[in-house]
Amino acid sequence: MGNRLSKIYTRTGDDGTTGLGDGSRVPKDDARVEAYGSVDECNSAIGVVLAVESIPADVRDVLMAIQHELFDLGGELCIPGHRAIQAPQVSRLEQALDAFNEQLPPLKEFILPGGGTAAAACHLARTICRRAERRCWTLARMQAVAAEPLQYLNRLSDLLFVIARVLARQESGSEVLWKHERR
Repeated sequence: MGNRLSKIYTRTGDDGTTGLGDGSRVPKDDARVEAYGSVDECNSAIGVVLAVESIPADVRDVLMAIQHELFDLGGELCIPGHRAIQAPQVSRLEQALDAFNEQLPPLKEFILPGGGTAAAACHLARTICRRAERRCWTLARMQAVAAEPLQYLNRLSDLLFVIARVLARQESGSEVLWKHERR
């Protein structure tokens, strides 16, 4: 691949703009930048989940594959007109979601974010993913965004919820349930 960045700072963003993948410049708070920035943040949050050493191998494998796909998704959002996320990636998330959910008891109560370090980190990644999805929908109302990236983020947040449940059960034996009546 060669050297992609020979110098980390360029000073080109000092005027409040940033470059997109097609070479155009936009404000740093442009909807497109917000969208791919939130996807990048989600990817980083998944990295925090993966930093916990006790993650089961099947969860680790799925999350690592997702990190690569999120990087691809960020590229798709950074380059107007570029396509990277397709229906097969959405289907793979659905298959993983079904497989992990099959291991769990039916959900009868609301769950609080927690249950252990990895589970709590996964819940944080889930909420960041939801924000990324919202930012992508904001962009989609202004510019063309393919359906698959939006579907991907929707499925991913569901998958992260289910994985958080798996991790909570592994770390502490059960999820942290919301208690409606706390008095």
